[in-house]
Amino acid sequence: MLRPTAVHVVPLGDYTLAVTFDNGQQRCFDVKPYIKGTWYGELRDEAYFKSVRVNGFSVEWSHGQDICPDELWEDSVAM
Repeated sequence: MLRPTAVHVVPLGDYTLAVTFDNGQQRCFDVKPYIKGTWYGELRDEAYFKSVRVNGFSVEWSHGQDICPDELWEDSVAM
């Protein structure tokens, strides 16, 4: 079975994302555990964090940070 892919994302408070998947489910993904180091640390900037977008499979930011599609699905919780 293929994993669902992200079709829409909305940044929420406290560094979480509301992600709608192509199977119709809306799930919440906590990005906080990723926000460390120099690469993902840039997401601490709230304006930059809110610039998240769907890339056809998962979510990403303009400087290349992304979340693995499998992690986005497996580590998110139903809303």
